[in-house]
Parts: sequence; structure tokens; C-alpha cells
Amino acid sequence: MQTTKKIRIGISSCLLGNPVRFDGGHKKDQWLVNTLGEYVDYVPVCPEVEMGLPIPREALRLVGNPDNPRLVTNKTYQDYTTQMKEFSARRTKELEQENLCGFVFKRSSPSSGMERVKVYKDVPPEDAKKSGPPSLNGIGVFARTFMTHFPLLPVEEEGRLGDANLRENFIERIFVMQRWRAMLEQPFSLRNLVEFHTNHKLLIMSHSITHYRSMGKLVAHAKQIEPQELLQQYQTELLTALKLKATVKKHTNVLQHIAGYFKNDLSSDEKKELQEIIEQYHSELVPLIVPLTLCNHYVRKYDKQYLSSQWYLNPHPVELKLRNHV
Repeated sequence: MQTTKKIRIGISSCLLGNPVRFDGGHKKDQWLVNTLGEYVDYVPVCPEVEMGLPIPREALRLVGNPDNPRLVTNKTYQDYTTQMKEFSARRTKELEQENLCGFVFKRSSPSSGMERVKVYKDVPPEDAKKSGPPSLNGIGVFARTFMTHFPLLPVEEEGRLGDANLRENFIERIFVMQRWRAMLEQPFSLRNLVEFHTNHKLLIMSHSITHYRSMGKLVAHAKQIEPQELLQQYQTELLTALKLKATVKKHTNVLQHIAGYFKNDLSSDEKKELQEIIEQYHSELVPLIVPLTLCNHYVRKYDKQYLSSQWYLNPHPVELKLRNHV
């Protein structure tokens, strides 16, 4: 069962419909607010307003070296780089107390974009129109600080969440992160860690067979490791594995693994049907939800306790319809 407690997620404030953009507008994202919002508590952040800039205000841009750009106003070239870096360091530190399970950034924002933000040549304002097109190699100043401070925390941009695979991966990760944090809130118990790992085995396998094996070894030798070090190592392995994208090939491998649990239960026709549907998925003729629905049916029909506890089969609420499109 998923915990009924909502997941805490950081988010660029304008995506919730808050009128905090430079022109006094917003960029409300209906899916984030109305659909995902049923399952999460958002912690809004607007770096520019929280830093002290007014609404409305002159728009900002990144200029100079994409690896360490300056943050300046579009027309007057007023420099807010130091102010934004100091705010970002302070705000990121404060967000440690929020126990966030992820963050959704605003695409293209010079403060909050997580990738492909425009970076202009650092030239005098009077020459700005002659400086040529910007590069798309930038990262927003606040987003860079946040992602450096929380390197393994699930992060995405609202624009990238339009991609079905990226959306499913992000939502899967924040639900795993919620379950992990819930386990950490309890007094340390090796039994709890083993149970957590056991229930996430197939899900981890769908992202990285290498991490699946190394994490199995880590848990097998858990008694030889000091608890805090053990938890830190496991968390690093877990979140690193889940950052790797699940693919059709990886999912097919897991589905075949699941099918093996029914070799003594299914009739020849049932085995043939299951293999045909897995092959249809592998050929990208049907979405992942199709073979998973049949697998879940057999889990219930043949009372497979081990599989019934696998989060891979039900990683997030079905109402989100995430696996209908991957």
C-alpha cells in the first residue's frame, strides 16, 4: 500500500498559477496542479521574488560563460549574480528541512531552468543586438545550486514532463523517495531495510541490472556495515539506479523474469498468450500497462505472495495513467 501521506515536492511557484513572473503573469501547469496535485504537497519557490525583486520587473538573462554565467537584467544590465547565488545557497539549505522528494523547475528560466537555458554573449548593452544567437548550454542559477546540493534528488522541468517516459520515470522516483523517507523515519531495523529492498527488486532491475546486483550484495553483507553508513550507501545506490531510464528492453527483461514465476501454474495456452503480449510490448505495439495487467491478474489468480509485494507492478496510483503511454 502507498502511504496516504502526500509527497512533498518543491516547485517553481509560477507553475502553480502564482503571478510571480517578471510581467506579473504565471505559467500554471494544469497537469501538475489538478492531476499530480492530488498526491503531492507543493513547496513553491520563486528565486527572483524571494530574493527581493518586485512584480513586475525587468526580465533577466544569463550572459558569459555557460559554466559560470552572470545573471543580469535584459536592458539595463544590472547584475544580480552575487545576490542570486547567496539567496540560492541560503534557500537550498532551508529546503533541507522540508524533506523534499523531488523538484519541478520552470523550463528556460535564468534562475530555475535545469538545462538548455539561453546564455548570451557578455557584451555592452548597446551591442547586445549584434551579439548573435545565444547558446543553449545554460542552467538557471538557483537550479544549479539546488541540483549540486541535492545531486540524487529527482528533478524535472514542466516542459520535459510532457514526454511520457520522462514523466513516468520522475513520478516513479518520487514515490520511491517517499517510501524511502518513510522507512528512515522509523528506528533503524535491518529487517525494514531488507523488506524495502525485497519489495523494490524488480523496479530496480527495470532501471539497472548492475545496480540490482550490487545492491543485493550490499544488503547481503549489511550486518558488517555501521547502520548510518549502510543507509547512506544504499540510498546512493538506489537513487543512482533510478536516475537511469527504464527502457523497453529493460522492461521486457523484467516481464520475462515475472513470467518465470508462473512456469508451473499456467496452462500452455496461458503461457503462449503471456509471451505473445510481452513480445507485442517489446515490439512497441502495445503500452506497458497491457502485459502488466495480465501479470497482475496471474499474481492474484495464483496467489504469488512475492510478486504481490513488488512495487514494480504498482509503482504509483493507476489514476495517473502513466504506464498507459510507455
